[in-house]
Amino acid sequence: MATKFSKETYLYWYELMQLIRQFELMAEEKYKMEGKIRGFFHAYVGQEAIAAGCMTATKPEDPFITAYRDHGLALSKGVSANACMAELYGKATGAAKGKGGSMHFFGVDVRFFGGHGIVGAQIGTGAGLAFAEKYKGTDNVSLTFFGDGAARQGMLHEVFNLAMLWKLPVVFICENNNYAMGTSVERTSNVVDIYKLADAYEMPADSIDGMSAEAVHDAVVRAVKRARSGDGPTLLEIKTYRYKGHSISDPQKYRTKEEVEEYKQKDPIQLVLSTILAKKYATQAEIDAIDKRVGDTVNEAVKFAEESPWPDDSEVLKDVYLDKHYPFIVD
Repeated sequence: MATKFSKETYLYWYELMQLIRQFELMAEEKYKMEGKIRGFFHAYVGQEAIAAGCMTATKPEDPFITAYRDHGLALSKGVSANACMAELYGKATGAAKGKGGSMHFFGVDVRFFGGHGIVGAQIGTGAGLAFAEKYKGTDNVSLTFFGDGAARQGMLHEVFNLAMLWKLPVVFICENNNYAMGTSVERTSNVVDIYKLADAYEMPADSIDGMSAEAVHDAVVRAVKRARSGDGPTLLEIKTYRYKGHSISDPQKYRTKEEVEEYKQKDPIQLVLSTILAKKYATQAEIDAIDKRVGDTVNEAVKFAEESPWPDDSEVLKDVYLDKHYPFIVD
């Protein structure tokens, strides 16, 4: 069983995807069973290979921006599990000081720019990040994530036009998990292959297996290389599947249990684990040690969140307007 990826890459993917999965499952338990987390909650369970493949295909300086299903990408970029869990709890130590909640994780120090609740709004902001990088003369590339539902927003077309016109260093990534809330792609558009939307702008595009970290990595490497060389944007439709509902309150009546189980046979974590074991990159004892390390990290995040203070009342009107430049903006 040949593979071009190293042992270290597979072990990194496995641990990262396990962290995302176990974080989400723990947070769901704290929401449903204990009522410690409230408000909106959109789990990334099933989509972990996208985060993993994107991380190994990019560099730390590359900005990421996404929609409201943001926990997995935030953890991947380096927002700590402590800060993420505290944000879900609404605590002052959270990634957005307890003010953003599930949909608005943020980590400027690790180049993670959200977490956006308005469907499709981050597509424009992601292109703006790319414009800033080009203006500053860096070779950084903006990875701009959105869902299949957001692909129907007018924002996408305006942004695609300007991104190609200005050759912006941006990779547009549509995480197509088949359903915009509860509506299938087939019921929202005559164009069911979302990557074909790029054709109108002569933008390079591709359709990728989002259950495979290897396939995601390869596709993103190609797109990022194009952007860094000054040739502009790429659209990647990464076909994936969420094992949980659209949000935590979703009864999921629009799909069958059989459909979900079918996709679980392609679980991205199990696929990576199978390769690790087949290639003897790790023993079962070493895998168990990784699982324990991940479990300890998630348990510590819960402890941190529960022991953290609530935001002070004086914070309510702060951070509403930006009155100073962030370091990444040039005057």
